[in-house]
Amino acid sequence: MSFLDYFRSKKNNTASVAKERLQIIVAHERGHRKQPDYLPALQQELLAVIRKYVDISDDMVQVEIDRTDTCSVLELNVTLPEK
Repeated sequence: MSFLDYFRSKKNNTASVAKERLQIIVAHERGHRKQPDYLPALQQELLAVIRKYVDISDDMVQVEIDRTDTCSVLELNVTLPEK
């Protein structure tokens, strides 16, 4: 192995790491593409309504849509604090 081969191998490692990261980002974006555009706004509005009555954080409300061939189901999961 020559001295220049050392630098060439680093580029391959960097390129493969960048490729893996890009694949993760693309997979994440594809998962969000299946969701309707209004879902994040809906989640924020639901969170605002629930906060009128209960003190909760953003991560305590999850909104998802499950689709089948015949219908769509809006699933709302709210973790309420214990008093």
